[in-house]
Amino acid sequence: MRAVIVEEFGQPEDLKFKDIPSPEPQPDEVVIDVKAVGVNFVDLLVIAGRYQFLPERPFTPGKLPVGVVSKMGRNVTSLALGDRVVTMAEHGGYAEQVAVRAADCFRLSDSMPFVDAASMALGFDTAWFALHERGRLRKGEVVLVLGATGAVGLAAIQFAKAAGAKVLAGVSSLAKSAKVIAAGADEVVDLSAPDLQNALRARVLELTKGHGADVVIDLLGDRYFAAAIRAMAWCGRLVVVGFAGGEIPTLKINYVLLKNIEISGLQISDYRKRRPEMFDDYFSMLFSLYESGQIKPAETLVLPLEGAAEGLRMLRDRTTDKRIVLAPRAS
Repeated sequence: MRAVIVEEFGQPEDLKFKDIPSPEPQPDEVVIDVKAVGVNFVDLLVIAGRYQFLPERPFTPGKLPVGVVSKMGRNVTSLALGDRVVTMAEHGGYAEQVAVRAADCFRLSDSMPFVDAASMALGFDTAWFALHERGRLRKGEVVLVLGATGAVGLAAIQFAKAAGAKVLAGVSSLAKSAKVIAAGADEVVDLSAPDLQNALRARVLELTKGHGADVVIDLLGDRYFAAAIRAMAWCGRLVVVGFAGGEIPTLKINYVLLKNIEISGLQISDYRKRRPEMFDDYFSMLFSLYESGQIKPAETLVLPLEGAAEGLRMLRDRTTDKRIVLAPRAS
């Protein structure tokens, strides 16, 4: 089978494309013919050797591939040959086939195309767990999403609206407003405003009639974190998801005390490993909201498996606003 291989940590340009033996399932595994897999920012970190969970080299990158069960281990009873599944595989997706534990596979709704499933994978589960598990979002609350135009940000907007929240979308430029409004944001917050420390709080308080943000989903870190702390409501919850803005921020703990706020973090890979049972409810909800039209994937650019390095470069260099998906076995 064809696969993308990381022999040494580096950049997308260092990836190898090879023919390697097809996998055989262990007793508790299935082999998936990969139909689609998302290209994610975290893949760049894994390929560069900068992620907290790294497989032994050489390895094939690619998280959460989707496809069809083509082989089954002798102990597998929960799946059948031909089942359409989304997987919780942490790597191995940039290939025509991947072996995955059967327990890490979830049947895919018949109404959801493979490309849509791959496009929504990772970004949507991260957003849902950030909002509902870590942020404990309630109907009628105010959600502020920092870095709202990325995959996780756009998913967070849709999930928050589906939950009955008022959504404020933080964007790096007002020129990106149409994208977040189309996703369902109620208002746009300009994160490029001068004196962001004061401007962000003033804008959020203006838009919420002095209330502030009940839940903040922070994908940026850097100076945006400190500014958002000041814009939070009493008993608000801020969830740290990433540091796409640059620096890893620090916190003056007096803010936590004075406003009774909570700061938590989300490492979604840990939930897959430690709380896999929670994904049953997540996928049931995801499929239901998708079928009802309340959520949808971002505009997607589909590339062949050979386009993996190109897709990663586009993501790294920010030369596309589209969600990138590889289709190793599109037919």
